[in-house]
Amino acid sequence: MGADAPVGQVTVVGLGPAGIEYLSHRTLELLSRPMVVLRTRVHPAAEHLDHLESYDHLYEAAERFEDVYQGIVDDLVTRAQNGPVVYAVPGSPLFAERTVELLRRDPRVTVTIEPALSFCDLAWAALGIDPVDQTVTTIDLQDLLGRRDLGGPLLVAQAWSRHLLSELKLLAEELGRNVPPTVTILHHLGLDDEVNKTVPWEELDRTIEPDHLTSLYLSSWPAAGASVASLLLVVERLRRECPWDRDQTHQSLGRHLLEESYEVLDALEELGSDEDPEAVRHLEEELGDLLVQVLFHAVLAGEYGGFSLTDIAETVSAKLIFRHPHVFGDVEAATAEEVAANWEVLKQVEKQRSSITDGIPGSLPSLALVAKLQRKSQAIGMERDDPTTARLRAAATLEALGNAVDDAITLEQTTPLNQEVGELLAVIAQLSQLAGIDPEAALRQTSLALRSSIRAFEANS
Repeated sequence: MGADAPVGQVTVVGLGPAGIEYLSHRTLELLSRPMVVLRTRVHPAAEHLDHLESYDHLYEAAERFEDVYQGIVDDLVTRAQNGPVVYAVPGSPLFAERTVELLRRDPRVTVTIEPALSFCDLAWAALGIDPVDQTVTTIDLQDLLGRRDLGGPLLVAQAWSRHLLSELKLLAEELGRNVPPTVTILHHLGLDDEVNKTVPWEELDRTIEPDHLTSLYLSSWPAAGASVASLLLVVERLRRECPWDRDQTHQSLGRHLLEESYEVLDALEELGSDEDPEAVRHLEEELGDLLVQVLFHAVLAGEYGGFSLTDIAETVSAKLIFRHPHVFGDVEAATAEEVAANWEVLKQVEKQRSSITDGIPGSLPSLALVAKLQRKSQAIGMERDDPTTARLRAAATLEALGNAVDDAITLEQTTPLNQEVGELLAVIAQLSQLAGIDPEAALRQTSLALRSSIRAFEANS
């Protein structure tokens, strides 16, 4: 569009939440102008405006809503070049209207907004609540299905199909055990067949035939983001008011972090593969204790301006996106091995490291350390033994170690056999990984079994 090209004028009006009786005199006057277009006729007030054009034909022809919205904007811009246009949308122009958002950003037109009632205004009256006092979040149902961070109470708009209502029920079960006991269905508010009914949660998709004038009120909602925020408040209060928590530092909490990590490992071992409900609850509890450690470090760092829980979440989120270009970008990675190789390269670039071994904690248990280094070497394409070669090498190393032990006993030598033992453990670690087994976890499992045997022996002695 050239610098001297004319800029059109579009006035956007809202058709309100129900019938034409909810429209202001100003809106009715604007709807009588020469050039008026409706976004859709699927609205009670539009029944009295059947002489006006609408964009319903675009909905029928397009495959995506975004294509419809852009098509509406382009047509309005074209019309506005020939004179002022009034564009009428359901509800309020300033509430969840994508076409209005696009229009206001378009430099080819100037946009004037005529305020109108939204469905929210009728909803607050029907529910008898102050949304500010109750801290109610308003969201489109389709958007809510893609969110995991919102806690209740929620006013959910556009609950227009049984399929979406069923998906909402499934999402609640996925998010946690605290499924809302009831839900309030708000249907056709302001019309003769208005429904304002609170029903048991399981009846959500069985009560009415929903449409575009159906909304929901959820007084509670199980969301991970809201629950973590509540837990953070608990940790902050403990830091302020508990003498023990006030005394802690990053360093003093180190051993507690390690202990909680090992308790999680114990719970994982207990879980096994049968997913026993009691073991599942135990794992949940131990993961909660570990989460508290993360939150505590975030609170400590926040006190001296180091970082916050938000910083932690945003940093790791950006890291995961950067290191998974096969998911969030256009890189191809069809196998787990290709993913691992890409990960190592990206990690080196991100951390500006000269070696993929940089950043591996030297304090790792030795068996876990050698296994991790072996995985790193494989990720960068270093040659490794095939199963047969590794097995033969293990046998040869074991024989050499046995001979060395025999010689040491026969000759009464005290020469350390560290190298021989280390080489044997390293080749065993490699064989474990070839078999898809974590050697550290395998040895831990055997150790726990030995502990049980020792206790049984003690009990029978």
